[in-house]
Amino acid sequence: MDNLSQKAVVRRQDATVARAGRTFTLAAMTPQTDPQAGAAVKAADRAHVFHSWSAQELIDPLAVAGAQGSYFWDYDGNRYLDLTSGLVFTNIGYQHPKVVAAIQEQAATLSTFAPAFAVEARSEAARLIAERTPGDLDKIFFTNGGADAVEHAVRMARLHTGRSKVLSAYRSYHGGTQQAINITGDPRRWASDSGSAGVVHFWAPFLYRSRFYAETEEQECARALEHLETTIAFEGPSTIAAIILEGIPGTAGIMVPPPGYLAGVRELCDKYGIVFVLDEVMSGFGRTGEWFAADLFGVVPDLMTFAKGVNSGYVPLGGVAISGAIAETFARRPYPGGLTYSGHPLACAAAVATINVMAEEGIVENAATLGESVVGPGLRELAQRHPSVGEVRGVGMFWALDLVKNRETREPLVPYNAAGEANAPMAAFGAAAKKNGVWPFVNMNRTHFVPPCNASEAELKEGLAALDAALTVADEHTE
Repeated sequence: MDNLSQKAVVRRQDATVARAGRTFTLAAMTPQTDPQAGAAVKAADRAHVFHSWSAQELIDPLAVAGAQGSYFWDYDGNRYLDLTSGLVFTNIGYQHPKVVAAIQEQAATLSTFAPAFAVEARSEAARLIAERTPGDLDKIFFTNGGADAVEHAVRMARLHTGRSKVLSAYRSYHGGTQQAINITGDPRRWASDSGSAGVVHFWAPFLYRSRFYAETEEQECARALEHLETTIAFEGPSTIAAIILEGIPGTAGIMVPPPGYLAGVRELCDKYGIVFVLDEVMSGFGRTGEWFAADLFGVVPDLMTFAKGVNSGYVPLGGVAISGAIAETFARRPYPGGLTYSGHPLACAAAVATINVMAEEGIVENAATLGESVVGPGLRELAQRHPSVGEVRGVGMFWALDLVKNRETREPLVPYNAAGEANAPMAAFGAAAKKNGVWPFVNMNRTHFVPPCNASEAELKEGLAALDAALTVADEHTE
């Protein structure tokens, strides 16, 4: 399927399509062409918008005309199945009518209010989140997104323990603000790493590219925990405030930790009096087929950060879920931090509606069921046919294909942190995917399969078929 076959026919359609307990009119999902408007949007963007993570003169952002459910489209009538969920945040898809209505209703009632007051939307959002977090993570501090949630979680851990250091993993991402980017373990850290932020990196388990010469998951888990404990010992346990890990590392490659690893980290934190922070910004709110990745592994951290899927990104919102012990630290001691828009009513109303929709429509269950019955088997079938696929890994609606030049040596299809001509094979793969009507998530030598958690079986199979075609381009670069 190419974009020519997806050119819109501008006409009304009365038919409806059902998806995870609701319906959309097909007319609403039919793109209308308006190239002149698209050109105007693009021109204003290029004149005035400064884009993140980009050399400004080397990018060509797509002008988006609309979105609905699992799809978005441009002004030329090209429609794309979004296999990225935005930046892995539209867990319930675009423009869910109940969430849109909740935002509109809140705007008409109380569009904004300072964070020092008790506001119904804020209180209800906190209650619904606390009902779903594991253990006693019952206090919720609201932020504007995931990066500042990490910033505040680290601040809480340092104040609670009186210690300064934070341990985090290579192959991780925790946000773009100053502390969060130093904690991050991928190359985006390098340009802003001052080397004095009290952060120490270590290797987390990843059997496919093991740093521990492991041959089994059991070996990888045991050796990774031994490495972490050695790092703690040599850094000085009494200097370490927190260990922060993603529930399942997301942007870095969706490496599902082996059984027992997160429980082992929990034990090490208890042993040395270290705060265990679990970053669930990307893995939370149904993405893994559970409300949180922590539920998959039966662990309870001391602090848990969240954002993205909490309200499907409809209005910026993040936060920290806080254990009883750490909350008690600030019972009579002021917490020295806050944000003007902490718990913004519009964002919280969107969170309330999103969580209720997820419960009512079985979206978490949909992610688990179709992840196991459709996505996992479908991706593994692609791996059998395409020599460029070295490994398939994931759970729920959270999957990655590790693309390689050579399956035997596991050499990545492009070098680590490749750019320009060195990244040409992945760029060609991404272009082929878009030509076949899907928008892919491409990072380094991987493509991630992260559609909305309420995507239908038909949509998932459409995405798999498009990837099947695009992988033939990646195959051309294998040995």
